[in-house]
Amino acid sequence: MTTADQDNGGGGGNVTSVGAGNGIGIGGIAGTAKPVAVTSTTPLVGSKSIDNNLQSPPANYGGSSDSNSNNTSPVPHVHGILRGGGDDGDGFDYGGHDGDFVTVNEDRDLARGLQQRHVSLIAIAGAIGTGLFLGLGSAVQTGGPAGALLGYATVGLIVCAVQFALGEVTALLPVTGSFVRHAEFLVDPALGFAIGWNIVYGNWLSIPAEISAICVLFEFWTDVNPALWICLSIALTFAVGISLVRVYGEVEFWFALLKILFIVFLIVLGLVISLGGVPGVPRRGFAYWVEPGAFVEHVAAGAAGRFLGYWAVMSSAVFSFAGTESVAMAAAETRSPRQVIPRACKRVFARVALFYVLAVLVVGMLVASDDPRLDDASGTAAQSPFVIAAGEAGYAAIPHVVNAVVVTSAWSSANQALLAGTRVLYALALKRQAPAFLLRTTSWGAPWACVAVQTAFMLLAFMSLSQGALTVFYWFVDLTAAGVLVSWSAILLNHQRLLLALRRQKIPPQALPWHNPWTRWSTPAALAACLLILFTAGFEVFTAGGWDASSFVSHYLDIPLVLGAFAVWKVVKKTRFVKLDEIPLREALDEIERNPEPIEPEPKGWLKTFGFLWD
Repeated sequence: MTTADQDNGGGGGNVTSVGAGNGIGIGGIAGTAKPVAVTSTTPLVGSKSIDNNLQSPPANYGGSSDSNSNNTSPVPHVHGILRGGGDDGDGFDYGGHDGDFVTVNEDRDLARGLQQRHVSLIAIAGAIGTGLFLGLGSAVQTGGPAGALLGYATVGLIVCAVQFALGEVTALLPVTGSFVRHAEFLVDPALGFAIGWNIVYGNWLSIPAEISAICVLFEFWTDVNPALWICLSIALTFAVGISLVRVYGEVEFWFALLKILFIVFLIVLGLVISLGGVPGVPRRGFAYWVEPGAFVEHVAAGAAGRFLGYWAVMSSAVFSFAGTESVAMAAAETRSPRQVIPRACKRVFARVALFYVLAVLVVGMLVASDDPRLDDASGTAAQSPFVIAAGEAGYAAIPHVVNAVVVTSAWSSANQALLAGTRVLYALALKRQAPAFLLRTTSWGAPWACVAVQTAFMLLAFMSLSQGALTVFYWFVDLTAAGVLVSWSAILLNHQRLLLALRRQKIPPQALPWHNPWTRWSTPAALAACLLILFTAGFEVFTAGGWDASSFVSHYLDIPLVLGAFAVWKVVKKTRFVKLDEIPLREALDEIERNPEPIEPEPKGWLKTFGFLWD
């Protein structure tokens, strides 16, 4: 990487003194001046003038360079935005850690190895996991076929709003850590701290949960000590995490394709079985919607019970969709992120929602909500409604195929959680909200210190050796589901603040790199829905005879943890909410003018033929 290469995007810092006195120095860090790249000398309407005596664009901005450089010379403060930043004596150049644009550390130490196909399928791979293959039967049991369908469709609409909100903000600020850094830029540094650590410890829990699930799945075939599968899973996950980000992208790309093809196969197989396409198997159609019924009464009787059944499906549906928000976590490691990530956000929502809604519809046609086989607590393919239906149709090999694909799904989800957790931890270190040693990277751009910390927490999976692995898995699931809702709420809040700031500063929304007019209505509606589900997800514990201390803690523990982290950082660092007219939007838009991304080339060959799966 040349000297110019490290100027990519700069480090940033709010043009005002937002959060002054908060201990993290928002407003800039002094650094030796150095030319900054620019490609346009025409400022945006209403913006301040730009120094035109500048160099050509950084060679790898939005490009494909994977090279790194040890050049740590700082870059200048232009437009009130710190383009770099200085060494605080701890051996790290934070690149203006308190800025909200791509920092020197990110540009110098990380590699832009992810392409459009990687980014899209990473999110799909994370979202299509054990919840889709094994958890849909439980949803049908709880809400009935219609209640489960409505529950998943409702959460699918929320995910749509979340993905479009994330895409709009990320197109403006494509940084490592995604909405964690966005929260500091648009809301309050304390919110970025709280949300960031919420994601980190959520991923510390979710990876051992997936590994515990892998152990349970292998019990379907063998009684070999689960410790072997735990050790192998940890080793493989670490190997992928410490490799080139491009290697991670390729692994997830092919696993995601496998899962997409298999869920399409299961949906088609389910339709064939249900509609009488298998000799000797009667046509069911929507018979189970009539008897035992489209809805299941849950907790209460009558219409209220049927509604509560639908509402109870929400928590499992949220967990099933978890992972779609990770599409932007590695924005600073993505080629042309302002083009790639919004496109991926739009495509990922459509595909994931379609798969889940169709899968739930087919499951409701295959098994009755009162089928006792859905009570199977093995945690293997035996509890899958697809396997139950295939067994009735005489397909003896299907359980083994389903189990094998679910094993790969669980491992793929662990890889996705490792990427999200390590990149957020790295982003927190950039903001000095985590120890500085976490900024250490390998020569090929992998944040090895963050990966090492995340790997240490994978050892929690050994808890499954002393108690039922399935119990541990579902305990982790409950904690993770609450964290997902917190993350979605943060994404929507960030976007709402962006829209309000645009209005306050009289900047048309069309000035954003990517914008959809209907998001001004979908964002507040989805934010209200997320908060409502978050606070009511454990409603069963408040019903007569339904109190369960562990269930209460698992559903609601995350709320006081996030609020407590927010309050501690706000009090200790004396942060304050960013005023709408002080959010440096014009500076962020000028950043795009200075550093335009190269147009992504048209795919060729097999990438063009099969591109409909991810593009």
